[in-house]
Amino acid sequence: MAAVLALAALVAWSGGKAPGHRSRATAAAAESAATDLPGFVLQAPPVDEGPLRYDTEYPTIPYSTGARTDAVAALVARLNRGDLKLEYRAPRGYLDSLLAALNIDPSSQTLVYSQTSLQSRAIHPSTPRAIYFNDDVYVGWVRNGPIEIGSQDANLGAVFYLVDNNEAAPPKFSGELTKCLACHDSYSLSGGGVPRYLVGSGYTGTTGMLVSHEGWILVTDRTPLKSRWGGWYVTGQHGSQVHLGNMKIKTMHDFDDFESHRVGNIDTLDALFDTQPYLTNKSDIVALLVLQHQADVQNQIVRVSYDTRTVLAAVAARRVEAGDAQSSIAEGVEDLLKRMLFADAVDYTSPISGDPAFVAQFERRAVRDPQGRSLRDFDLTTRLFRYPLSYVIYSAAFDALPADAKKMFYVRLNDVLRGADKSADFAALSPDTRNAILEILRATKPDFVQAIAN
Repeated sequence: MAAVLALAALVAWSGGKAPGHRSRATAAAAESAATDLPGFVLQAPPVDEGPLRYDTEYPTIPYSTGARTDAVAALVARLNRGDLKLEYRAPRGYLDSLLAALNIDPSSQTLVYSQTSLQSRAIHPSTPRAIYFNDDVYVGWVRNGPIEIGSQDANLGAVFYLVDNNEAAPPKFSGELTKCLACHDSYSLSGGGVPRYLVGSGYTGTTGMLVSHEGWILVTDRTPLKSRWGGWYVTGQHGSQVHLGNMKIKTMHDFDDFESHRVGNIDTLDALFDTQPYLTNKSDIVALLVLQHQADVQNQIVRVSYDTRTVLAAVAARRVEAGDAQSSIAEGVEDLLKRMLFADAVDYTSPISGDPAFVAQFERRAVRDPQGRSLRDFDLTTRLFRYPLSYVIYSAAFDALPADAKKMFYVRLNDVLRGADKSADFAALSPDTRNAILEILRATKPDFVQAIAN
């Protein structure tokens, strides 16, 4: 599965460091030989070329052999027990039933027409790939092809599946390894890869092919809106702000008058292609913003988890000094803190609005304090959320972070929210905003309260 989310390309995890950077402690830990690790991957195929790089880079994480505990593995277990049956419904096959079983709302639909998936030949501006998601699972659907799934496992990180999608047989789930990881891990630039999700933007032609790989970028909260969503359809209102969505580059001459080719502030996609086979006629701008932020934070959680578990195992085996280990952990935790607090995120210059159905279902899952406030409350006037600390802090993956890393994160977060950290990275957080976030956490995150009390 070349890309469960979007464009297949490389990402530097180094946060501005040179390619291949890793802390001395983490690198030393990874050099130790992997031991035999028991476990079972749900219907995973054998790896013909030998063990995955993870087996030697991160011997404490049995990615290729460990039992999957994610939402899709739980769903398959229900299917195998006969507790649930998926229904085939034309024209989308098992998709509708699968989304319902995974509690994924159709309003989360985003559409990508760049040919950047395992099924690239079936993707075209007239037949875009649909992506649906909730907090833990991403489902990709291409017409007349298998369903692609990326799912967040609390211990293993991003795990991938393909689902047969034809009426002739019940849906068969296969746990994928090398096929999907060919693009969902790029260890050459990350200095020791981890499985991850991809959300990118690039100039796309009328057939869905990228016009230029040089123009492709990985999108984060820090990416200007004008550079986002190349190769994606985008519906919703964003005022005078522009983006690359909905554009198809016909010839290189289009770049001479590029601004005139931008297409935005549209509420449906009905005028651009036949939307009847899809669950909605939208590719919602707010869903796209949430998708990008969530994937970015989840990726960094996995990185911190992998590196921390590896370096602590090395300390226990006396291969790495404890001081070096703490320095290594702190490096990843600081990157995670910045992502979760939207450090350097671009400001919106006009209000943004999308599908009310997506906003409503997203906010229904909120954890609220006694005043009714939540980290899921949208702002959409100058920034994505009213209280800019990522709601991903409530996820099972975050809760599964090694105790050393989570404690360090909570202490640093408390420093920022109390105003003890006045560094430029967090200068955009006003005292009132910091205090509101702190009050929300104290009321809704007991382990945070316990961590800062000790």
